Amino acid sequence: MTTPPRSITLRFLAAPTEVATLGGAVQGGRILEWIDKAAYACAVGWSGSYCVTAYVGNIKFTRSIESGHLVEVEARLVHTGRSSMHIQCTVSSADPRTGQFTEASNCLIIFVAVDDSGKPTSVPPWQPVTATDRVESEEAVMRIGLRADIEEAMSKQNYTDAGTAPESLTRFLAAPTDVNWGGKTHGGTVMRWIDEAAYLCGTSWNGTPCVSVYAGGVRFYRPIQIGHVVEVDARLLHTGAQTMHISVHVRSGDPRTREMNLTTHCLTVVAAVDEDGAATAARQWVPQSDEDRKLEAHARELIALRDRARIGALA
Repeated sequence: MTTPPRSITLRFLAAPTEVATLGGAVQGGRILEWIDKAAYACAVGWSGSYCVTAYVGNIKFTRSIESGHLVEVEARLVHTGRSSMHIQCTVSSADPRTGQFTEASNCLIIFVAVDDSGKPTSVPPWQPVTATDRVESEEAVMRIGLRADIEEAMSKQNYTDAGTAPESLTRFLAAPTDVNWGGKTHGGTVMRWIDEAAYLCGTSWNGTPCVSVYAGGVRFYRPIQIGHVVEVDARLLHTGAQTMHISVHVRSGDPRTREMNLTTHCLTVVAAVDEDGAATAARQWVPQSDEDRKLEAHARELIALRDRARIGALA
């Protein structure tokens, strides 16, 4: 029996239509779409089943990608559960005139294999072979507990009208162009919506352009049906010297019933930049209500959890 491939690399040119609203670099949300597609191909290739995005964690944007540059997105299986596949994704780019690739983003994404009825189904187990394999697998296992801590911290928070933080809300219909191979909205498309909402919230508050530097705890609760109303609600939780920490909730529902359900939740960090793309100071936000203060403390807790993950990865 042939062992299925555990990695795949997509290679293509970044198109002019993929640049950010302001500036010449590719949108962070577009990079998230690339990551989701590569990881999906890797997961399906390994499992032989249709797969759905379950979680994306610790997405770091280390530098920008320019239009016209050559892009490589590598997705590599690093751990399997009963029905889950933990996939490490790395995005690199190069000026095609030099061909010298450097890393621009990386993250861990989890897919779950499902059967024809949408129920989780078992996947072939993967066992580490090399020392590098074992390190990557152990780190993925370590992040399982961390992910549970992050999800618990995020689930405890309340977002009500008692909050006074800057907020942005977009609303639209999920279009046929958003569909994936299972007839639902692409997980990568949802992450692009999240990135755009965070950009809108951060830019509106700061009065300057913003760039994505981090996204974490992206939890997918349920799929979004094509034709359903989608609401993407972004709310500022905390400001650093140059950064804005923004919680984003995605809800969707049948327009005939007007019942909206939470589909996705994550925390995104954007950094303020000037018109030339250089880092600049973020306008400071001071919590006013009890809810504001609790959510700001929640943002600080997530910062501490991310630091724990970083220290664990270096250990």
